[in-house]
Amino acid sequence: MKKQNNVYIAVFGVIALIIIAAAVSTLFFNQSAAPSTASLSLANLTNYGPAPNIVGISAWINSQPLNITQLRGKVVLVDFWTYSCINCIRTIPYLEALQKEYGNYGLVIIGVHTPEFQFEHNLSNVEAAVKRFNITYPVALDNNYSTWDAYGNEYWPADYLIDKNGDVRYISFGESPTSFNQTQQVIRELLENASYTPPSSLVDVKDILNFTQQISPEMYLGSQEIAQGRINYFSSEDNIAPGQNTTYQALNISMNDTIYLAGTWYSAPDSMIAVNNSRLFLIYRASRVNVVAGVSGANYSTIRITLDGNSVPSQELGGDASIVDGNAIVNVSSYRLYNIVSTQSYGWHTLEINASRGFRIYTFTFG
Repeated sequence: MKKQNNVYIAVFGVIALIIIAAAVSTLFFNQSAAPSTASLSLANLTNYGPAPNIVGISAWINSQPLNITQLRGKVVLVDFWTYSCINCIRTIPYLEALQKEYGNYGLVIIGVHTPEFQFEHNLSNVEAAVKRFNITYPVALDNNYSTWDAYGNEYWPADYLIDKNGDVRYISFGESPTSFNQTQQVIRELLENASYTPPSSLVDVKDILNFTQQISPEMYLGSQEIAQGRINYFSSEDNIAPGQNTTYQALNISMNDTIYLAGTWYSAPDSMIAVNNSRLFLIYRASRVNVVAGVSGANYSTIRITLDGNSVPSQELGGDASIVDGNAIVNVSSYRLYNIVSTQSYGWHTLEINASRGFRIYTFTFG
């Protein structure tokens, strides 16, 4: 789970919340202990008051404009997400499964896309992501954070469940089997209360998502991100000089979950940009490696990747990688998340990225 104010917080389970503002239209929520399964019956659900409307939307995808008022009588799930957030991406299959299971029984899912990075404001980028992830439910572009602020939201992903009367009855942040199962239980309770008869079958989280492995954490590479509270995963030998070209030497690549730079890189507030003979090394634990990346000052950039000192074999290539002349490469031409490695099992590996000029990397994420 990501927090908008640039502090990454891992939250396991669902968080019960209280309203702390009454005289204004904005909802503000405060975290407390996760509710027990027994407390999720309709009689025990907290009523957080009227849900704010979906406001300040610059565009809609998969739908005409919607608002909470017109959806009275339905059960509405408002999901705050952004397309380069791996935590959000991992929840999309579950949301699609809920859409398939309950979409004809009174559930309406609205994905409120509130951008984290500047490139996520672009409508065509979001449209491409919606197509790439096979999202079928409505998506609203909240580029100015209007709906985000109306809900007092701080996290990606965050889900708000709204009952037939338009009141917020349940809120959950992050991703975990517990939170997904509880969300589904509340959906069923609210649908029955709205006089719908949901199907007897349940969406099985275990069939969709794997939460059993410990993996490396998400890593941000922007100097401003680090200054504002993100953990610094760069090697202590790397002096990150904001707004400057700096030439690095990767002398002792030995520490887990640590980024080592070599060659010349430019340090932007939200990313690192390859300048000359730019390489990057990382010892990580995961099965899948993703980078949020784009290209600066060119139409495209190519990165060559090696794993444990060797070219990545074809069976372990990520979905965005290919073999060219015996090398594993990724062509980066747009701003999005790229899957570069996908090994058959979890484990520790050493990744090397050899980047052509203009390659711009924002984050590493793992799965």
